[in-house]
Amino acid sequence: MPISSCLDITLIMSYNLKMRILCLDVGTKRIGVAISDELKLTAQSLQPIERRGLKRDLALIKDIVKKYNVEKIVVGMPYNLNGERGKMAEIVRNFIEKLKNSTGIDVLEWDERFSTIAVNRVLHDAEVSSRKKKDVVDGLSAVYILQGYLDSGTQ
Repeated sequence: MPISSCLDITLIMSYNLKMRILCLDVGTKRIGVAISDELKLTAQSLQPIERRGLKRDLALIKDIVKKYNVEKIVVGMPYNLNGERGKMAEIVRNFIEKLKNSTGIDVLEWDERFSTIAVNRVLHDAEVSSRKKKDVVDGLSAVYILQGYLDSGTQ
């Protein structure tokens, strides 16, 4: 293989390795936020976004996308236990459409039915106070959703 081809492949690989995946757990009061590492192996929590209007929410997300060089956004989809979409799922779906239009980035839905339950169980087992749970549950739910996506290998 010519040296120039090797350099091209190396540049492409190094660029792709620096891209990250953002995850959002959209609620009515807050949006939980998590980001992958550059290798797309682990998820870390970021500061949740306090909902104060769609325009502001989208602007803050766009800032995160730029800061972390995000290539894809995963949004937790709150299906009902029977797998159907309820009222909140429709709200999230509308948010996703606005997010796609605002960022121009691929946005994927990811089933998040049990994320909040799993996170609350972990926090309960760790004996985290109810007051502190409220402060961390959104971010940890986003981490749980994103880690599930990363572990699935579907990136």
